[in-house]
Amino acid sequence: METDSYIKPPNEFWRNAILPEASMIKDAVENLNNSSMQIVLVVNDKTELVGTISDGDIRRGLLKDLTLQNPITEVIQRNPVVVGRDATDLEVKNIMASFRIHHVPIVDQSQRLLGVHHMDSAPPDKRSNIFVIMAGGLGSRLMPYTNSIPKGLLTVSGKPMLEHIITRAKLDGFHKFKISIHYLGEMIEDYFGDGSNFGVEIEYIRETSPLGTAGSLSLLTSAPDEPFVVSNCDVMTDISYRRILDYHLECSSDATMAVRSHAWQHPFGVVTLDGLEITGIEEKPIAITHINAGVYVLNPSILELLELGTPCDMTNLFNLIRQNRLTATAFPIHERWMDIGNEEQLIKASE
Repeated sequence: METDSYIKPPNEFWRNAILPEASMIKDAVENLNNSSMQIVLVVNDKTELVGTISDGDIRRGLLKDLTLQNPITEVIQRNPVVVGRDATDLEVKNIMASFRIHHVPIVDQSQRLLGVHHMDSAPPDKRSNIFVIMAGGLGSRLMPYTNSIPKGLLTVSGKPMLEHIITRAKLDGFHKFKISIHYLGEMIEDYFGDGSNFGVEIEYIRETSPLGTAGSLSLLTSAPDEPFVVSNCDVMTDISYRRILDYHLECSSDATMAVRSHAWQHPFGVVTLDGLEITGIEEKPIAITHINAGVYVLNPSILELLELGTPCDMTNLFNLIRQNRLTATAFPIHERWMDIGNEEQLIKASE
């Protein structure tokens, strides 16, 4: 988790986190990405504080089938904790501890926004959690590219996909990697070695036969003592692995799956029937579903659901999690994401 330091008084940077009430969710996402405040401050035309928006508020909205084009009024927290201009640092720190928040807006008696107190927090240089990458598949959808090279070593913009994932995870503080290998796995070992040339530690999970997208986890020589991240090797994304891990911990979940909204428009008008009676007609309706984005966080206890050396896909594992009444949580993503499943997507990813 992040290490809290001290309360920082308001400065001019908080103004970068302000959005007008008429903005859209995509504006809030852009604001969070560009601002160092990790919070959006929503105001009306009188600069009165209407509410706040966090990254979690946006992701919960996406789970309710909202899109980035929806107004931010759909995700605003309209009764945020606030303080007056005379609040002391000690009072603010106690408020943050009580409500488990890192930001407290400062307002006057008319609710006009004057500034923001925030906890000066920084991620540690390294996360001790293990990061597992599944790279043992045949890559049959990418043949003939994978006839002589494992899909994890296929290059995107001059670097293997595996290297892109490791580099991004390293930026998020991860340094302990385990790569599951089978098909042409020796080529992956030759390229990455023990990871020292990339500034990380790498160990290998060697499958003697294909075990699916989850089965190789049963081959871990020692179970992790804390939640660990798992990613498919053919998923290119801008998500923060640190953020999905922290989200998993905040939700007290047993398993977390990154999901992405997928909209599909029916090519025809859809007729609803009750027997022979027409009860409704909808012209080319749009259906919004959530798809598996290939990134997960699992508690060590989940490994007990796997049988040693037995094939298992992540889909089956999450069904087992539900059957055993464990908690499975969705982490909706709005960041760029691509599953490199065929030649067209491989070329598009490089572009």
